[in-house]
Amino acid sequence: MTTQTEKTPEIAASPSKPLISGVWMRRITALAPVWTLLALGIFFALTSQTFLRPVNLNNILSQISTLAIFATGMTFVLLTGEIDLSIAAVAALTGMISAYLFANLKVQEPIPLLVALGTGTLMGFLSGIASTRFRIPTFMSTLAMSLIAGGLTTYLSKGRTISQLPEVSVFLGSGRIGGSNGFRVLVIVAAVSLLVGYLVLKYTRFGRYVYMTGASKPAARLAGINTNVILTAVLTISGFFAGLAGVVSTGRLGSALPAAIPSFLIDTIGAVVLGGTSLNGGRGGMVQTLIGLLIYGTLRNGLDNIPSIDPLLKDVITGIVLFVALVINVLLAGRAPRDKTG
Repeated sequence: MTTQTEKTPEIAASPSKPLISGVWMRRITALAPVWTLLALGIFFALTSQTFLRPVNLNNILSQISTLAIFATGMTFVLLTGEIDLSIAAVAALTGMISAYLFANLKVQEPIPLLVALGTGTLMGFLSGIASTRFRIPTFMSTLAMSLIAGGLTTYLSKGRTISQLPEVSVFLGSGRIGGSNGFRVLVIVAAVSLLVGYLVLKYTRFGRYVYMTGASKPAARLAGINTNVILTAVLTISGFFAGLAGVVSTGRLGSALPAAIPSFLIDTIGAVVLGGTSLNGGRGGMVQTLIGLLIYGTLRNGLDNIPSIDPLLKDVITGIVLFVALVINVLLAGRAPRDKTG
C-alpha cells in the first residue's frame, strides 16, 4: 500500500508535461505567421522609402485580391486534407466563357456571368464526384479537370485573346467606388468572399464537419458524418470561387486569355499555407488565410520596391520562403493517422 501511495503522484504528474508542451506548440504555431508578417513589414519599411506609402499599401491589397478569392475556396479544400489543382484552368475557362458569350454570341448580362459561375461550380462538383464515387485521389481528379478546362478554353478562344468584355466583369475587376481614386471593387469582392468563408467555417454545422473531416476521416465517419458529401461540397465551393476569380481577373486584365495563368495555382496554395493552414487538414481557417495573403503580398511587393535586388532572383527568394513554410507546416502537423475505415 505504501509503495502504491508513493508512486501515484508520479503517475498522475507525468501526463501533464506533454499537455503543457502541446499548448505552447499550438501557440507558437498560431503566432508564427503573424510574426513573419510583422518582420517582413518592418524589413521592407526600413529598406524601401515607398513601401509604407498609402498608394503602395493599396497596391498590395489590389495585388492579393484575386488570390483572396481563389484562396477562399482552396482553404475549404485544404482543411479537409485534400487539394484542388484545377483552379487556374477553371478560372481561365470561366473568364473565356463570359467574354465569348458577350462578344461572339451577343448574350447580355447577367447571363454570361451566371453561366461562367455555373461552369466553375459544375467542374468542382464533377471533381468531387470523381474523387468520392470512383475513389480517384483529388490530386488526379482535379489535375484531369484542369486539362479538360484548359482544352475547352483553347477550343473556345481558338488561341486568340478576347478584349470585348461584359460590363459586369469590367466593373468587378477594374471598377472603383468614389471616382477614379476611389476604393477598388475587386478588393470589396475579395473581402466579402473571405468574410463569407469565415462565417461558414466558424458558425455553421457544415464548417464544423469540414474541420472534423480534415482532422480524421475515420473519426468523422464514426461520428455519423458523410465525408464523401463534405469532400464533394468543398470541391464544389472551390470551383465556384475559381469561377468568380476568373471573371474578375478577366475584368482586371481587360481581356480573356486563351490559356491559364500558372502562377495562380502555386500563389494560392502558397498564400494559404503561409498563413498556417495545414496540408494534412483540420487546422487553419480564413483568418490564417488572410494573414498568409498579406505575407505573400508584402513579400512580392517589398521585393519589387528594393531596386538593389536582381529581378531575376525575386522568384527564387519567394520560392525559398514558400519551401521553408511548407517544411515547417509538415513538421508541425506531424504524421496523419492512417485511414482504415475504407
